[in-house]
Amino acid sequence: MSAATSSSDAAPRATTGALAIAVDASGLRARRQRAPLRLFRPRAAPGEPPLGVIANLSGGVLGGDRLAVTVTAGADALIAGQAAEKVYRSAGAVARTRAHIAVRAGAALEWLPQGAILFDGARIDRRAAIRVAPGARCLAGEILVFGRVGMGERLRRGDIRETWRVARGARPLWIDALRLDGDIAARLAAADGFAGARCLATAIYAGDDAPRHLERARARAAA
Repeated sequence: MSAATSSSDAAPRATTGALAIAVDASGLRARRQRAPLRLFRPRAAPGEPPLGVIANLSGGVLGGDRLAVTVTAGADALIAGQAAEKVYRSAGAVARTRAHIAVRAGAALEWLPQGAILFDGARIDRRAAIRVAPGARCLAGEILVFGRVGMGERLRRGDIRETWRVARGARPLWIDALRLDGDIAARLAAADGFAGARCLATAIYAGDDAPRHLERARARAAA
C-alpha cells in the first residue's frame, strides 16, 4: 500500500469513501465499498468470531476527505484497523470521518481501530455513534496520538474534534466531545489540560453486564 507524502489539501486530492459492513450468522461481509476504504477478511483463529480489517488505501487522511463506515452486527465479530491512521497537515480544509455502529440483541461486537496519528496542522472532525440493543454488547476503543512521536514532532496547531455517542436502544448512555484548536501545544502541556500527555486513549464497554466490570476497569485505568 502506498503512503501519501504530500501535505497539501488541494481539492483534487480529497476523497469521499464509504464502507458498509454487515455481520450475521453466515459471517461478516461488506455490503458496500467505495474507495479508498476497503474491507479485508483474514481467517480468524478457531473458536474466535469473524474478523474484519478496515484499510484506507490512500495511505492517510487529507484535508477535505469524507470517510464513513457503517456496521450492523447481528452476530459476534471483531473489526479492527489495518494500521494506525495518519491524519496529515491541512492548509485549511477539515477532514470528516464518521462511524455508525449498531449491535443487535444477542450479538457482541469489538470495534478496535489501530489509532490515529495527528500530524502538526491536522484538521479533522471525527464522530462515532454506537447503538447497542438490550441484550447486546459492544467493546470499542480509539487512540489519538498528538504528533509524530517517532520524529520528535508535537501537535502545536490545527483543529481536532472528536465526538462519541453511545446509546442503549433509544436511550443515550454516554456523550463525550473533545476539541483542540488555537494554541494546542499550550493546552496539551497545561496541568489542568493534558499535563504533557502525548496521546489520548478511549475505551468503552456497553452491555447489560457492564456494572460488574466497573471496578476492574477502574483498577486498570489507575495502573
